[in-house]
Amino acid sequence: MKINGNEIRPGNVIQHNDSLWVAVKLQHVKPGKGGAFAQVELKNLLNGSKLNERFRSSETVERVRLEQSDYQFLFEADGMLTFMNTENYEQIELDADFVGDRKAFLQDGMMVVVESFEDKPIGVRLPDQVTLEVRETEPVVKGQTAASSNKPATLENDVRIMVPPFVEAGDRIVVNTEELTYLKRAD
Repeated sequence: MKINGNEIRPGNVIQHNDSLWVAVKLQHVKPGKGGAFAQVELKNLLNGSKLNERFRSSETVERVRLEQSDYQFLFEADGMLTFMNTENYEQIELDADFVGDRKAFLQDGMMVVVESFEDKPIGVRLPDQVTLEVRETEPVVKGQTAASSNKPATLENDVRIMVPPFVEAGDRIVVNTEELTYLKRAD
């Protein structure tokens, strides 16, 4: 589907320079002289490179719709992650680097969304939040001000995040998987 350059929104996937790109950031610019344009930060979905590009409203770009399928994470073996399609029970294997740092948040049986283009997987979307146990955390320092009261903690998946001072080892907490931040205590 063709769209004008000024209709690009963050999260849109476009075909540009013979590759697939996702719009990460966008800023509309109206210079004093000349026409307005959209300054777009793009991230390549195939190799992860970044690109800043200007699109004028008169230019058109090809917006791509990705197929999204629900998959269940099964296991990791030899650097490969195995997922199963919940509709037809087909299994796919993806390189662990394909998921990146967020691989640490994959749990057995976790439901994820695999995005694909022309039957080729190009992205894995994890749930926004996961519940994990705090393995270890530093003790609270008395007299510490409220402004900098967070302390480092190591989670059961070996990821280190900052948590409030009341969180102790053994507590279960909810973590944002995109920003790697503490959200709340688990119920």
